[in-house]
Amino acid sequence: MSDKTRPNPLQYLAYCYGKVLPPSMQDWVRNDLAGKGARRRTLIRVTLPGLLLVSPLWLIPTSTGMHLAMSALLFLPFLYFAHALDKVWRTHRLRQHNLDPELVDELARQRDAHIHEAYRKRHGRAEDTDS
Repeated sequence: MSDKTRPNPLQYLAYCYGKVLPPSMQDWVRNDLAGKGARRRTLIRVTLPGLLLVSPLWLIPTSTGMHLAMSALLFLPFLYFAHALDKVWRTHRLRQHNLDPELVDELARQRDAHIHEAYRKRHGRAEDTDS
């Protein structure tokens, strides 16, 4: 990719936390939000601020076990909701960049296409039945 289609470090940091990139970078955005590893990248982007939020707890003078317990109480729900809302967030980001929100499921559709095709061959299309 050329430099014009890829964000510089400042643009990338701003993009990670909500800024819309210029239209010349749409291919990069599409790959970032819907390509291989998109879930992992999104989870990492959410994890870093979560760690920053929890880190002051480690300044409190107490045992390591208590530090871990306090951190886990805040950080584990943070991760849980980040994972649960991953698809919603990536769909929102695709819309922000004027890309098709259906791209979020593109890899899964490609991966499972043979399953759907085998089902159609065996049972026909749902529209074809008189139910």
